[in-house]
Amino acid sequence: MISAPFSFSRMSNMVQITLPDGSTRDYPGPITVAEVAASIGAGLAKAALAGKVDGKVVDTSYLLDSNTALSIITAKDAEGLDVIRHSTAHLLAYAVKELFPEAQVTIGPVVENGFYYDFSYKRPFTPEDLAAIEKKMTELANKDEPVVRRVLPRDEAVAYFKSLGEHYKAEIIASIPANEDVSLYREGQFEDLCRGPHVPSTGKLKHFKLMKVAGAYWRGDHRNEMLQRVYGTAWASKDELQQYLTMLEEAEKRDHRKLGRELDLFHIDDHAPGLVFWHPKGWTVWQGVEQYMRQVYRDNGYQEVKGPQVIDKTLWEKTGHWDKYRDNMFTTESEKRDYALKPMNCPGHILIFKQGIKSYRDLPLRFGEFGQCHRNEPSGGLHGIMRVRGFTQDDGHIFCTEDQILDECVNFTTLLQKVYKDFGFTDIIYKIATRPEKRIGSDEIWDKAEHALMQSLKSSNCSFEIAPGDGAFYGPKIEYTLKDAIGRQWQCGTIQVDFSMPERLDAEYVGEDGARHRPVMLHRAILGSLERFVGILIEEHAGALPTWLAPVQVAVLNITDAQSDYCREIADKLKKALPNQELRVITDLRNEKITYKIREHSLQKLPYILVAGDKEKAAGAVAVRARGNKDLGVMSLDAFVQTIAQDIATKSVA
Repeated sequence: MISAPFSFSRMSNMVQITLPDGSTRDYPGPITVAEVAASIGAGLAKAALAGKVDGKVVDTSYLLDSNTALSIITAKDAEGLDVIRHSTAHLLAYAVKELFPEAQVTIGPVVENGFYYDFSYKRPFTPEDLAAIEKKMTELANKDEPVVRRVLPRDEAVAYFKSLGEHYKAEIIASIPANEDVSLYREGQFEDLCRGPHVPSTGKLKHFKLMKVAGAYWRGDHRNEMLQRVYGTAWASKDELQQYLTMLEEAEKRDHRKLGRELDLFHIDDHAPGLVFWHPKGWTVWQGVEQYMRQVYRDNGYQEVKGPQVIDKTLWEKTGHWDKYRDNMFTTESEKRDYALKPMNCPGHILIFKQGIKSYRDLPLRFGEFGQCHRNEPSGGLHGIMRVRGFTQDDGHIFCTEDQILDECVNFTTLLQKVYKDFGFTDIIYKIATRPEKRIGSDEIWDKAEHALMQSLKSSNCSFEIAPGDGAFYGPKIEYTLKDAIGRQWQCGTIQVDFSMPERLDAEYVGEDGARHRPVMLHRAILGSLERFVGILIEEHAGALPTWLAPVQVAVLNITDAQSDYCREIADKLKKALPNQELRVITDLRNEKITYKIREHSLQKLPYILVAGDKEKAAGAVAVRARGNKDLGVMSLDAFVQTIAQDIATKSVA
């Protein structure tokens, strides 16, 4: 809780506080973060949620007893939002204990866009319970009770929670080393184990909503009790909360699983969990994406290759995948040899590179493959076609010299930007993932690789973030994340610099000096998993895919049987109207009302619907309706062909 305005009552050694703008303030003795905020101004004192002391986020009650750097954390800061969400999780547990005293609390961490808390209770929570809990949370927040921290020895904390009947919490604390103290936070009648920090009082928690209840095993082990996980979201302002809830509503409408059923694109079956059954229309979309990327390969110097699905485990041992990745690999055995379904394509491309002698004149050598990969993802993590066990990557590997890394990375970023734009994405986030703790290769090699990636983005005039420790075990990478129409982020593209795998698999080329050298291997993908990218496209366009990708581009409808032959003739002409491709056209000659047929095809989100009655037939024309119930009027067939040809050529996403 923020204390009274700062006073000089605690006389001791002077403490100098350095603020974010570089200015300093001197105080005659130890002082709390809250008191520093109050000494700066009443507005900051009111807004303060926490402090950051030498990079560590702390409570506003934290005592500063030596010279230090301090930032006051408010709701405008990312750290402030985390503090709000973590504190709201505790407010949730407080409310549950008020309403359901027999419930036992377990853990309640912050997650993306919110928080959750797991409870053990004798019956499932109902939607009515959630509403009551949320109402109670609001009541408790309005009390503006102070949140107070205290520290206990571990064993004393265990005994304390056992006395409260909180056996799960006691078990958590008992797993902490015996010589460590633990911190507890109290608000009103509720006290919980937590490292903190927390808001100074519950009145800071105003904008939250409980979302759903799900099952979760205690400690993530299916042999343990099934708990109830209550999910919630919390934000710094009412507007931010409403924007998030609106986004969720829109995301539900765009859910690719729902649209996949409605538009008859694909399905997932329990007979093959994590694998996709593509229907004719869905496979048309998938093929459209693949054929587009195949042309990208051809236009940018890639040679398409194809490797086997099943490879002896000795290769994966050499690359390091067997040691670091085997839990995610599907394995099999034949004639006393162990094999794995490939989880990625890179080792196979090195084996192709090694066939025959390569010269420096051959470099850069670019291989591309639409390689089908399998990864044994946990069943709980599977999600439609976004997260699957079998997928196809637009995978490519560039073998080059060290001097060519920069140019290849710059060229790749330019290419990726064009591809994303053609699919309707222009907002890209760039992130460089640096060396992880567990890795192969020397620090010198990692220094070179990380420097090359940073320089390539600087040369491309791209602002980027650093993700420390998030690189692959064999090399750093650039991650390209796109934003969709409702602001969600999808990490799709990547380029990784790898000095190690060519060394491990003994790849080499003959240099200009006649000596043998190791190539550098650049792992790159633009779309990543094609299955996932199709899912992203479905959600981005809410199922209304641009004309060039739509599985059915035109439907030709008659008003009466008298126009049936004319409609067939139109459809046949349209299929042959464009020189390098066949338009995807269907006819609907059913004896149904024209309004019914138009509505049915509109729900299938077709780009164009052509209607022919007696007048259109007599004039050799069609009435054209574009997606979105747009009446384009009566056109000659030639005029319509020009319209749709322009639409396809420009890859319009309107």
